[in-house]
Amino acid sequence: MKYILALFLVFLFAGCDQNTKELSANEIVNKAIVVAGGDKLDRTSYSFQFRDKLYTANRNNGEFLLSREFNQDSVGYIQDYIDNKGFERYINKKRVLLADTTAAKFSASVNSVHYFAILPHGLNDKAVNKQLIGHSTIKNESYYKIKVTFNKEGGGEDFEDEFIYWIHTKTFKVDYLAYSYAEDDGTGFRFREAFNERYVAGLRFVDYNNYKPEAAGISVEDLDDLFEKNQLKLLSKIKLENISMGESQEVNP
Repeated sequence: MKYILALFLVFLFAGCDQNTKELSANEIVNKAIVVAGGDKLDRTSYSFQFRDKLYTANRNNGEFLLSREFNQDSVGYIQDYIDNKGFERYINKKRVLLADTTAAKFSASVNSVHYFAILPHGLNDKAVNKQLIGHSTIKNESYYKIKVTFNKEGGGEDFEDEFIYWIHTKTFKVDYLAYSYAEDDGTGFRFREAFNERYVAGLRFVDYNNYKPEAAGISVEDLDDLFEKNQLKLLSKIKLENISMGESQEVNP
């Protein structure tokens, strides 16, 4: 009888350990990606309007084509494309050759908008490093605090930027994010608060309130505390409009 009781206690405590075991950063991000639509993004096309520009994406199991289209006074109709091979620009339907530095700048601009539009998709890319750095409470809700950095190889032009994602401990939705980036006179910071959540064809899209700190001597990891203390300045609202979904097609610019 004693042995049976001892065995029962072993299983009981083992079960408790499993239930209370902290999830890893990878496990948390994987759950967030599932909640945001999972692998639906790998086989789809979509478009949206951001400010005065039209953005489109076509993804087909690793093959992708991202684009941006807009009119520019004195220049004409501009189309920017990024695919697995690199970046191309067309003006009035004719391809133009650009210096490598200019092409890198335009490519980063296009990629940045697409990157933020589909978060947390992309956080499992090979160049991404994820770390669970703690927990945080924002507006009385509990969050995992995930820090993301990038390898130099495959991490893009801004691989030294650092990101923090606040992922809800119950819903596993990314409700807040922050990042640091290099400026001419130092380091800049942004904090984004998601709002206007909607699902389109099974994929989660949100808009953001975009904030910046006015205090000096801070780190990107401090921004949730400053937000809770109303010490961030609202700069803009980032809204995706006219979202349209379709099926993936053959990837060609």
